[in-house]
Amino acid sequence: MKSAVLGLLAETSLHPGMGQVVGVVDLPVAREKSTDYPVIVSSSLKGSLRDRAEQLWGIDDEKVERIFGGPDNAGSLLVTDARLLLLPVRSLQGHYRWVTCPYLLERLQRDLQLAGMMESFAILRPENGEAVTVQGQGSLFLEELSFRVRAEGDELSDLINTLKPFTRHDALKDRLQAGLAIICDDEFAYFARYGLAVNARNVLDNETRTSENLWYEETIPPDTLFYALLFARDKRESDLEEVKGIFSDRPYLQVGGNETIGQGWCAVSWITDGGEQL
Repeated sequence: MKSAVLGLLAETSLHPGMGQVVGVVDLPVAREKSTDYPVIVSSSLKGSLRDRAEQLWGIDDEKVERIFGGPDNAGSLLVTDARLLLLPVRSLQGHYRWVTCPYLLERLQRDLQLAGMMESFAILRPENGEAVTVQGQGSLFLEELSFRVRAEGDELSDLINTLKPFTRHDALKDRLQAGLAIICDDEFAYFARYGLAVNARNVLDNETRTSENLWYEETIPPDTLFYALLFARDKRESDLEEVKGIFSDRPYLQVGGNETIGQGWCAVSWITDGGEQL
Protein backbone atom coordinates (compact mmCIF):
# COMPACT_ATOMS: atom_id res chain seq x y z
CA MET A 1 0.00 0.00 0.00
CA LYS A 2 1.60 3.26 -1.17
CA SER A 3 -1.31 5.63 -0.66
CA ALA A 4 -4.54 5.98 1.28
CA VAL A 5 -7.38 8.44 1.68
CA LEU A 6 -8.29 9.61 5.17
CA GLY A 7 -11.95 10.51 5.57
CA LEU A 8 -12.55 12.95 8.43
CA LEU A 9 -16.16 13.37 9.56
CA ALA A 10 -16.55 16.10 12.17
CA GLU A 11 -18.21 14.72 15.30
CA THR A 12 -17.94 18.05 17.12
CA SER A 13 -17.36 21.62 15.99
CA LEU A 14 -13.91 22.19 14.50
CA HIS A 15 -11.63 25.19 14.83
CA PRO A 16 -8.61 24.75 12.54
CA GLY A 17 -7.49 28.32 13.14
CA MET A 18 -5.43 30.62 10.96
CA GLY A 19 -4.06 32.86 13.73
CA GLN A 20 -5.13 36.26 12.44
CA VAL A 21 -8.06 38.64 12.59
CA VAL A 22 -10.32 38.95 9.54
CA GLY A 23 -13.02 41.63 9.85
CA VAL A 24 -15.13 41.30 12.98
CA VAL A 25 -14.10 37.67 13.59
CA ASP A 26 -11.10 37.56 15.91
CA LEU A 27 -10.32 33.87 15.33
CA PRO A 28 -11.50 32.68 11.90
CA VAL A 29 -10.98 29.17 10.59
CA ALA A 30 -8.24 28.43 8.07
CA ARG A 31 -9.36 28.83 4.47
CA GLU A 32 -7.93 28.10 1.05
CA LYS A 33 -6.62 31.29 -0.51
CA SER A 34 -8.09 30.71 -3.99
CA THR A 35 -11.54 29.37 -3.05
CA ASP A 36 -12.09 30.65 0.51
CA TYR A 37 -13.28 27.15 1.48
CA PRO A 38 -12.52 25.94 5.03
CA VAL A 39 -9.49 23.65 5.14
CA ILE A 40 -7.40 21.69 7.64
CA VAL A 41 -3.86 22.49 6.54
CA SER A 42 -1.47 19.58 6.15
CA SER A 43 0.97 20.72 8.85
CA SER A 44 -1.84 20.80 11.42
CA LEU A 45 -3.21 17.42 10.31
CA LYS A 46 0.23 15.80 10.36
CA GLY A 47 0.81 17.21 13.83
CA SER A 48 -2.46 15.66 15.02
CA LEU A 49 -1.46 12.30 13.55
CA ARG A 50 1.93 12.54 15.26
CA ASP A 51 0.35 13.42 18.59
CA ARG A 52 -1.92 10.39 18.33
CA ALA A 53 1.03 8.14 17.48
CA GLU A 54 3.08 9.49 20.40
CA GLN A 55 0.23 8.74 22.79
CA LEU A 56 0.18 5.12 21.65
CA TRP A 57 3.84 4.37 20.91
CA GLY A 58 5.58 6.76 23.30
CA ILE A 59 7.31 9.99 22.41
CA ASP A 60 10.74 8.34 22.23
CA ASP A 61 9.76 5.46 19.96
CA GLU A 62 12.00 5.42 16.87
CA LYS A 63 8.93 4.98 14.64
CA VAL A 64 7.71 8.48 15.51
CA GLU A 65 10.75 10.25 14.06
CA ARG A 66 11.09 7.82 11.15
CA ILE A 67 7.50 8.30 10.02
CA PHE A 68 6.71 11.88 11.04
CA GLY A 69 10.16 13.42 10.82
CA GLY A 70 12.64 15.08 13.13
CA PRO A 71 15.35 17.76 13.14
CA ASP A 72 17.45 15.87 10.58
CA ASN A 73 14.86 14.10 8.43
CA ALA A 74 11.50 14.84 6.79
CA GLY A 75 9.87 11.53 7.66
CA SER A 76 8.35 8.91 5.39
CA LEU A 77 4.70 10.04 5.65
CA LEU A 78 3.40 12.58 3.14
CA VAL A 79 0.15 14.33 4.12
CA THR A 80 -1.98 16.70 2.03
CA ASP A 81 -4.39 19.34 3.25
CA ALA A 82 -7.74 17.95 4.39
CA ARG A 83 -10.14 19.30 1.81
CA LEU A 84 -13.82 20.09 2.18
CA LEU A 85 -16.22 17.62 0.54
CA LEU A 86 -19.67 17.94 2.18
CA LEU A 87 -20.95 20.89 4.20
CA PRO A 88 -24.07 20.54 6.37
CA VAL A 89 -26.48 23.42 5.74
CA ARG A 90 -29.64 24.05 7.74
CA SER A 91 -32.87 23.41 5.84
CA LEU A 92 -36.32 24.74 6.64
CA GLN A 93 -37.73 21.43 5.39
CA GLY A 94 -36.83 19.07 8.18
CA HIS A 95 -33.22 18.24 8.87
CA TYR A 96 -30.02 19.69 7.39
CA ARG A 97 -28.75 18.83 3.92
CA TRP A 98 -25.24 17.76 3.00
CA VAL A 99 -24.33 20.27 0.31
CA THR A 100 -21.55 20.07 -2.26
CA CYS A 101 -20.82 21.51 -5.70
CA PRO A 102 -19.34 20.43 -9.07
CA TYR A 103 -15.92 21.91 -8.32
CA LEU A 104 -15.50 19.89 -5.11
CA LEU A 105 -16.56 16.72 -6.92
CA GLU A 106 -14.14 17.39 -9.78
CA ARG A 107 -11.36 17.86 -7.26
CA LEU A 108 -12.33 14.65 -5.49
CA GLN A 109 -12.07 12.75 -8.77
CA ARG A 110 -8.61 14.19 -9.45
CA ASP A 111 -7.41 13.43 -5.93
CA LEU A 112 -8.64 9.84 -6.08
CA GLN A 113 -6.79 9.40 -9.37
CA LEU A 114 -3.66 10.83 -7.75
CA ALA A 115 -4.02 8.24 -5.00
CA GLY A 116 -4.39 5.46 -7.58
CA MET A 117 -8.13 4.96 -7.07
CA MET A 118 -10.01 5.18 -10.33
CA GLU A 119 -13.46 6.15 -9.12
CA SER A 120 -15.91 7.11 -11.86
CA PHE A 121 -19.10 9.03 -11.18
CA ALA A 122 -21.12 11.59 -13.09
CA ILE A 123 -20.64 15.23 -12.07
CA LEU A 124 -23.97 16.98 -12.42
CA ARG A 125 -23.92 20.73 -12.97
CA PRO A 126 -26.99 22.51 -11.61
CA GLU A 127 -27.83 26.00 -12.79
CA ASN A 128 -28.09 29.00 -10.49
CA GLY A 129 -31.02 28.54 -8.15
CA GLU A 130 -31.18 24.80 -8.77
CA ALA A 131 -30.43 21.89 -6.40
CA VAL A 132 -29.81 18.36 -7.63
CA THR A 133 -31.10 15.72 -5.20
CA VAL A 134 -31.87 12.01 -5.30
CA GLN A 135 -35.60 12.59 -5.06
CA GLY A 136 -38.11 15.34 -4.46
CA GLN A 137 -39.85 18.16 -6.29
CA GLY A 138 -40.78 21.78 -5.88
CA SER A 139 -38.41 23.90 -3.80
CA LEU A 140 -35.60 23.19 -1.37
CA PHE A 141 -34.90 25.83 1.29
CA LEU A 142 -31.30 26.10 2.51
CA GLU A 143 -30.90 28.78 5.16
CA GLU A 144 -32.67 31.83 3.67
CA LEU A 145 -32.29 30.74 0.02
CA SER A 146 -34.74 28.79 -2.13
CA PHE A 147 -33.66 26.30 -4.83
CA ARG A 148 -35.61 24.52 -7.55
CA VAL A 149 -35.32 20.76 -7.02
CA ARG A 150 -34.04 18.61 -9.87
CA ALA A 151 -34.33 14.94 -8.98
CA GLU A 152 -31.56 12.74 -10.45
CA GLY A 153 -31.66 9.51 -8.46
CA ASP A 154 -30.06 7.25 -11.05
CA GLU A 155 -27.34 9.76 -11.94
CA LEU A 156 -26.36 10.22 -8.28
CA SER A 157 -26.14 6.54 -7.35
CA ASP A 158 -22.47 6.14 -8.35
CA LEU A 159 -21.51 9.32 -6.50
CA ILE A 160 -23.29 8.21 -3.32
CA ASN A 161 -21.54 4.84 -3.46
CA THR A 162 -18.21 6.67 -3.78
CA LEU A 163 -18.98 8.92 -0.79
CA LYS A 164 -20.20 6.21 1.57
CA PRO A 165 -16.73 4.95 2.59
CA PHE A 166 -15.81 8.50 3.70
CA THR A 167 -18.49 8.44 6.42
CA ARG A 168 -17.70 5.96 9.15
CA HIS A 169 -21.16 5.44 10.61
CA ASP A 170 -23.71 3.26 8.85
CA ALA A 171 -26.56 5.58 9.85
CA LEU A 172 -24.89 8.49 8.06
CA LYS A 173 -24.18 6.37 4.99
CA ASP A 174 -27.92 5.68 4.80
CA ARG A 175 -28.65 9.39 5.31
CA LEU A 176 -26.66 10.30 2.19
CA GLN A 177 -29.44 8.99 -0.04
CA ALA A 178 -31.96 11.56 1.17
CA GLY A 179 -29.63 14.25 2.48
CA LEU A 180 -27.27 14.99 -0.44
CA ALA A 181 -27.79 18.14 -2.49
CA ILE A 182 -25.57 19.54 -5.26
CA ILE A 183 -25.77 23.26 -6.00
CA CYS A 184 -23.72 25.43 -8.34
CA ASP A 185 -20.21 26.55 -7.41
CA ASP A 186 -21.09 30.21 -6.82
CA GLU A 187 -23.99 29.48 -4.48
CA PHE A 188 -21.99 26.87 -2.58
CA ALA A 189 -19.25 29.48 -2.08
CA TYR A 190 -21.82 31.66 -0.30
CA PHE A 191 -22.54 28.98 2.31
CA ALA A 192 -18.83 28.13 2.70
CA ARG A 193 -17.97 31.79 3.33
CA TYR A 194 -20.90 32.96 5.42
CA GLY A 195 -22.64 29.81 6.69
CA LEU A 196 -20.27 28.90 9.53
CA ALA A 197 -21.04 29.60 13.17
CA VAL A 198 -19.38 32.55 14.91
CA ASN A 199 -19.39 32.17 18.70
CA ALA A 200 -18.68 34.81 21.33
CA ARG A 201 -16.26 33.74 24.06
CA ASN A 202 -15.31 35.65 27.15
CA VAL A 203 -12.87 35.82 30.06
CA LEU A 204 -14.37 37.05 33.35
CA ASP A 205 -12.63 38.66 36.27
CA ASN A 206 -12.64 36.22 39.19
CA GLU A 207 -13.79 38.81 41.71
CA THR A 208 -16.05 41.24 39.85
CA ARG A 209 -17.32 38.75 37.23
CA THR A 210 -16.98 41.47 34.61
CA SER A 211 -15.54 40.93 31.18
CA GLU A 212 -11.77 41.13 30.75
CA ASN A 213 -11.57 39.85 27.19
CA LEU A 214 -14.38 39.25 24.70
CA TRP A 215 -13.61 37.64 21.35
CA TYR A 216 -15.42 36.05 18.43
CA GLU A 217 -14.44 32.64 17.12
CA GLU A 218 -15.51 30.88 13.92
CA THR A 219 -16.15 27.12 13.88
CA ILE A 220 -16.94 24.45 11.31
CA PRO A 221 -20.16 22.56 12.16
CA PRO A 222 -20.42 18.90 13.16
CA ASP A 223 -21.06 16.43 10.31
CA THR A 224 -18.84 18.37 7.91
CA LEU A 225 -16.86 15.94 5.77
CA PHE A 226 -13.19 16.43 4.84
CA TYR A 227 -10.66 14.10 3.24
CA ALA A 228 -6.87 14.03 2.94
CA LEU A 229 -4.39 11.94 0.95
CA LEU A 230 -1.59 10.02 2.63
CA PHE A 231 1.45 8.71 0.76
CA ALA A 232 4.38 6.52 1.76
CA ARG A 233 7.69 8.19 0.85
CA ASP A 234 10.48 6.08 -0.65
CA LYS A 235 8.08 3.12 -1.00
CA ARG A 236 7.87 2.64 2.78
CA GLU A 237 4.49 0.94 2.62
CA SER A 238 4.97 -0.61 6.05
CA ASP A 239 5.12 2.88 7.58
CA LEU A 240 1.70 3.68 6.11
CA GLU A 241 0.42 0.49 7.72
CA GLU A 242 1.87 1.70 11.03
CA VAL A 243 -0.12 4.94 10.70
CA LYS A 244 -3.26 2.98 9.91
CA GLY A 245 -2.67 0.98 13.10
CA ILE A 246 -3.03 4.02 15.35
CA PHE A 247 -6.77 3.94 14.59
CA SER A 248 -7.34 0.21 14.97
CA ASP A 249 -8.74 0.43 18.51
CA ARG A 250 -10.13 3.97 18.44
CA PRO A 251 -10.85 5.44 14.99
CA TYR A 252 -11.01 9.07 16.08
CA LEU A 253 -8.63 12.01 15.70
CA GLN A 254 -8.58 15.43 17.33
CA VAL A 255 -7.59 18.26 14.97
CA GLY A 256 -7.40 22.02 15.39
CA GLY A 257 -7.78 24.04 18.54
CA ASN A 258 -10.03 24.03 21.62
CA GLU A 259 -9.51 20.39 22.55
CA THR A 260 -10.29 21.11 26.20
CA ILE A 261 -13.81 22.34 25.35
CA GLY A 262 -14.58 19.31 23.21
CA GLN A 263 -13.89 20.67 19.75
CA GLY A 264 -11.96 19.07 16.91
CA TRP A 265 -13.02 15.42 17.14
CA CYS A 266 -13.35 13.57 13.84
CA ALA A 267 -14.38 10.01 13.00
CA VAL A 268 -11.71 8.51 10.76
CA SER A 269 -12.22 6.33 7.70
CA TRP A 270 -9.25 4.69 5.99
CA ILE A 271 -9.78 4.10 2.27
CA THR A 272 -7.48 2.35 -0.21
CA ASP A 273 -7.91 1.03 -3.73
CA GLY A 274 -9.04 -2.21 -2.12
CA GLY A 275 -11.99 -0.48 -0.46
CA GLU A 276 -12.83 0.94 2.96
CA GLN A 277 -10.85 -0.42 5.91
CA LEU A 278 -10.67 0.04 9.69
